[in-house]
Amino acid sequence: MRLTQHTDYALRLLIALAVRQQRAAATGQPDTITIREVADRYAISRNHLMKVANELTRAGVVEGLRGRGGGLRLARPAADIGIGAVVRALEDPRDLVECFRPETNTCRIAPACRLKGVMAQAQDAFLSVLDGATLADVVAQPAALEDLLQMAE
Repeated sequence: MRLTQHTDYALRLLIALAVRQQRAAATGQPDTITIREVADRYAISRNHLMKVANELTRAGVVEGLRGRGGGLRLARPAADIGIGAVVRALEDPRDLVECFRPETNTCRIAPACRLKGVMAQAQDAFLSVLDGATLADVVAQPAALEDLLQMAE
């Protein structure tokens, strides 16, 4: 299985937001972070990250705050954000193989081939594993992540 760069960036953004949320809970500092900060810390495209943030906001996972001290923060606790749900919200499950899209399938053997069923089972197993993890599970070592992202101020 392979996730798009869009979903990869979304997961990275969520990790940064979860680390910030945990630090804010421990120190009383703000729980927001800007797109610029995240893009700089990961050395990734700010424009692409903005699109990712907008999609996560529409999905109700992230909330944006305007004005001074604004930025992004998690819309709910990291323990309530399932990795599988995030991936499902961002990835089109019909893109795994061509035969998953009947309207554009040009494979000549599709009517007799059983690969589609095997691939569907593999995709279900992949997502099932992701369903067993929350964002809180992924950031179980926030201090190490914070150091690596140089988020401590």
